[in-house]
Amino acid sequence: MYMDVREKIKEIKQSFRLMMDGATAQSMRQKGADYKLNWGATLPRLRKMADEITEKCRAESEEEAASELYALSSNLWKEDVRECKLLATMLMPAERMLPEVADIWMEQTTQIEIAEQAAFNLYQHLPYAAEKAYQWIASSEVIPQICGYHVLSRLFMRGQEPNERGINEFIDQAISALGSPSLTLRKAAMQAVLRFADMGLVYKRIAASATKRSGYDFV
Repeated sequence: MYMDVREKIKEIKQSFRLMMDGATAQSMRQKGADYKLNWGATLPRLRKMADEITEKCRAESEEEAASELYALSSNLWKEDVRECKLLATMLMPAERMLPEVADIWMEQTTQIEIAEQAAFNLYQHLPYAAEKAYQWIASSEVIPQICGYHVLSRLFMRGQEPNERGINEFIDQAISALGSPSLTLRKAAMQAVLRFADMGLVYKRIAASATKRSGYDFV
């Protein structure tokens, strides 16, 4: 299987040349997204590729398909290429990803775009998504915090209500993040608070009271 996966990754990397968009890659560099290798492929094209790969795998048994996708995504993640990492987040079966593997991926995430896409494509679907999100928003690093707030936003949108301890932790961390010098982090935290408030009147009152006390009266 290992050689087969390596051959598939080789084919995938070669296909990125057909997606190359120099202007997009240059724009990313100018905005601070400094990847070792960036073909500038758009997210819709990568999503289409991921769907095609997944569909081919599903021609096998469910177990074999999940194993193949896990092996493929794990090895794609190891490549220091923007498109490989994005594709890995689209292919990894959420039910197969162990918490320690999620931690390793987070530690190896150095670009905000990868963190945001991982939250949307993968982390929000993990069986332990909430647990990891709370862990990440408590990090001293900006990128894990951004990722954590995006995961919580998606969970709140699906009506996944936190317990009392979770509410207190979320509000405390979010208020702190709203004072961060990082604009991206402030936006992620603000979005999460708004999604939290959207879950119902009680949550809206909690968010409004907490943000008003801290000088952020936007709910």
